[in-house]
Amino acid sequence: MATPSTEQAEVILVGCGAPLRGMGWYHAVQMLGGECPSAKLCHIVEPWFLGGGAAGPGGPEFTAFKEKTIEDHGVQFHKSLADVPAVAAGVKRLALISGRTMDNPKLLGDSIAAGCTVIYLEKPGAPTVAELKSMKKQAADANVTISMGYNKNVCKYVRNAREFAATKDGSHVTYVSNNTYENNAASLGECFERNAEGMLKNMAIHELALLASFHDVTVDNIESVDVDEEFSSLQTLKGPSGKDFTDFDKVKFTIKTKTGKSVSVQADRCGGDVSYAMVSDTDGKELFRHSMPDEDDEANVSVLEAKYPGAMPYFFSQDPDYTTVKERVAKLCASGDEAKDIATIDIAINALEVGEYLTPLMTKMLS
Repeated sequence: MATPSTEQAEVILVGCGAPLRGMGWYHAVQMLGGECPSAKLCHIVEPWFLGGGAAGPGGPEFTAFKEKTIEDHGVQFHKSLADVPAVAAGVKRLALISGRTMDNPKLLGDSIAAGCTVIYLEKPGAPTVAELKSMKKQAADANVTISMGYNKNVCKYVRNAREFAATKDGSHVTYVSNNTYENNAASLGECFERNAEGMLKNMAIHELALLASFHDVTVDNIESVDVDEEFSSLQTLKGPSGKDFTDFDKVKFTIKTKTGKSVSVQADRCGGDVSYAMVSDTDGKELFRHSMPDEDDEANVSVLEAKYPGAMPYFFSQDPDYTTVKERVAKLCASGDEAKDIATIDIAINALEVGEYLTPLMTKMLS
C-alpha cells in the first residue's frame, strides 16, 4: 500500500480522467514517476470511470491503468472522497482536484472533510467569482490552504521576460497565448461550446492570473482598457449541439492600472502552438522575447512523445511547469515551505473578476 515518508505529502488525486486524455491522469503519471519528490500519490478518486463510465469510451483504458497502478505502486482507487480512509496520525494530506470546474465547490468541501490541509485546484477554480469567494471562506474557516494550478506563473518564458523587463525602465510586457484550433466555423464552434464560459475565463485566464500575480491588475485598480479592434475578433457560431455560442476567437488588449503599470495580453485560438512573452520599449520596439516551447522544451517533448504516444500535446510542452507547481504545493503541505510564485485563491478571484469585467466590455466594443 502506498504510504508517504515523513518528508512527503499524502496525495489524493480527485478526477483522473482517461489515460492519455485527462489532465488528472498526467498529474498521476508525473507523481508515480517520482518527478515530484515531496508528493506521494496514495489515493485516486474517479467517480466516472469507477461508475457509469466504466464501459464507455476510455473506460477499458482506465481499468488497465488502475490495475497496473495498484500492482506497481499500491495506490488505492475510490469512487468518492467519502470512501477514502481517515488520515493517519502525523500525515499531511493534500487533495489535487482535477475534475470539472463546476464540481469544484462540492469537491473542496469533501476534501476538507477527508482531512486535507492543502488543496490544489485546477484553474479557474470555480465557474463564478461568488463561488470562489465562498470556497475561500470555507477553507479559511477550516484552516486549509488553497493553491491554484496556474502553471504559467512558474513558466520559464514568463520568468525570463519579467526579469528582463525589471532591468529596463519604462519597458512593457506583452503575454501572447496561442492555440491550435483550425480557423473554421466547425472547429471554433466546437471549441466555443466545450469552453462555454468564454475565452477570458478559460484559455486566457492564465494570462489574467499573471496580470493579477505580477502586475497589480485587479478590477478596482484598472484605469483603462485599450482593445486592439483590428486584431480582435468576436464570432457567433453553432456548436455540435446546434445551439449558437458567441465568443472571441482572438483578442488583444492593454490594461493600464491606477498605480501606473501597463501590460498587454494577446490570445488567439488559431495562432499555432508557440506562446511567448515579449518586452518592448516606450516606442513599442521589441527588446526581448522568450517562447514556449524553446529548444530545451522541444527536446523534452520528443522524449515524452515516445514515452506516451497519443497523449494530449499540451501535456508535453508544459510538463516541467506542471511538475514545479505540484512539487511546490506538496512541499508546502509536507513541511510548510513557502510555495514561491504559486497562485493563491486570492489571485484566482482577482483573475476571474477581471475576466468577468472584460468580457461584456470587449463584447460591446467588438459587436
